[in-house]
Amino acid sequence: MIIGAHLSISKGYPAAVREAAKLGLNGFQYFTRNPRGGAIRRLAVEEIAAFRNERGAAGLKAVIAHLPYTVNLGSSERRLQEFATMVVREDVERARLLGVELVVAHPGHYGEEGREPGLARVAEVLKSGLSGQEEGPVFCLETMAGQGHEIGGRLEELAALIKTLEAEVRIGLCLDSAHLFAAGWDLRTWAGIDKLITRVDELVGWDKVRALHLNDSKAPLGSRRDRHELIGRGELGPEGIRAIVTHPELKKLPFFLETPVKEYREYASEAKLVRSLAGLTEEAEDDRV
Repeated sequence: MIIGAHLSISKGYPAAVREAAKLGLNGFQYFTRNPRGGAIRRLAVEEIAAFRNERGAAGLKAVIAHLPYTVNLGSSERRLQEFATMVVREDVERARLLGVELVVAHPGHYGEEGREPGLARVAEVLKSGLSGQEEGPVFCLETMAGQGHEIGGRLEELAALIKTLEAEVRIGLCLDSAHLFAAGWDLRTWAGIDKLITRVDELVGWDKVRALHLNDSKAPLGSRRDRHELIGRGELGPEGIRAIVTHPELKKLPFFLETPVKEYREYASEAKLVRSLAGLTEEAEDDRV
């Protein structure tokens, strides 16, 4: 089982690897740049080499680069479209240099003119930002709760984007358990999870799913509200999380925690709880890392 968590790269990429290893994780996720804006720092050749070496030594099996939430792929403002295109192009290239396998982004929001023009703008930004990408990370759109004008609360929206883009760019899906639950998918049982898998397979093919953000939800089923909670303490609860991490298909995916911990060290206990709910003993987990 691959269990990672969202960590900071403020002290450098190699430091994030060491932090993940210290927490007993075999993967991690990071924001590609400061969500509050500002220029992105230069990525030195030495840091790339150190990251790759330390990752290999630590045995990290999966790393995700997450675009900042402030990047709106569906914006109707030309300036923000150009910014989003630049971020996609630059941050995917940095992920490629680092050997990171997945880049994840929220699809963004549409304006007053409606959903369809918003979806068209997302496709345009991604085509421009990812053009010429032959190797490197898969760009994954994240399933969302669907609050307000948010794109991605309906699987059909993400499917439309993937169908538009898949012939030209490397595109996939990143599931989020809290978002899906808030969007109306009851993941608390294998039967509910099977319905989701069947629908994803019908729309785009299950092979497009590359990772899962493992979060409990403060918001109830179908609420359309994006509110993460600690593992087992929300509406999904221990049994819901158990259903997710033991499901024959979902358990094959790398899991990444984005739970609202106060300090990163709490991710160690969150990951331990996930392993316990998955029925993995410490010895068994050690053998699998």
